Amino acid sequence: MFKQLRRYGVVPVVAVDTPEQGLRLCAALCEAGLPVAEITFRTAAAEATIRAATTRFPEMILGAGTVLTVDQLQRAAAAGARFAVAPGTNPTVVEAAVAMGLPFAPGVCTPSDIERALACGVTLLKFFPAEAAGGVTMLQALIGPYGHLGVEFCPTGGITEANMGSYLALPQVAVVGGTWIARKELLAAGQWSVITDLARQALVKAARG
Repeated sequence: MFKQLRRYGVVPVVAVDTPEQGLRLCAALCEAGLPVAEITFRTAAAEATIRAATTRFPEMILGAGTVLTVDQLQRAAAAGARFAVAPGTNPTVVEAAVAMGLPFAPGVCTPSDIERALACGVTLLKFFPAEAAGGVTMLQALIGPYGHLGVEFCPTGGITEANMGSYLALPQVAVVGGTWIARKELLAAGQWSVITDLARQALVKAARG
């Protein structure tokens, strides 16, 4: 699953207010050639959006974000999420995801976080909050002692079209998470063509040749 995400290089990270809004968003992303989205459980519409979008857009790789509990994890999987992401490393949630066979990326920003995640058997980690935690320089420092273990990262938090390239230049970065592609104000205003354009631009920036 995460190898598939690596092909695109960028995952739009989105909080939707209604399933209808989520479906319009998915249509805009598919039109851009970026059939990927992380629908965060920061809103009550996440589960229903994933369920509806999985049916309407079977070609999409839809994931659940901000998964903080085993209950959310189970609901996300039942709705059709193909991967899940969390801002931190909760061993109980990580172990449940491993037992379910659901690809899961827990959040890390310290060496201890990384070791806790590795002990749970996961090697794709969300570096969060990327920019606030020290950006590319901090990530390079973390890769130093752990890169040889096959660990890969998905930096999220403060990633923009302007700085995403510096993260993707690191071989250990599988994909970046981007909230700028479908910002809340764009969703609220129904600016679907703008979202499509931003997604296309992100794909160009994420291309690794």
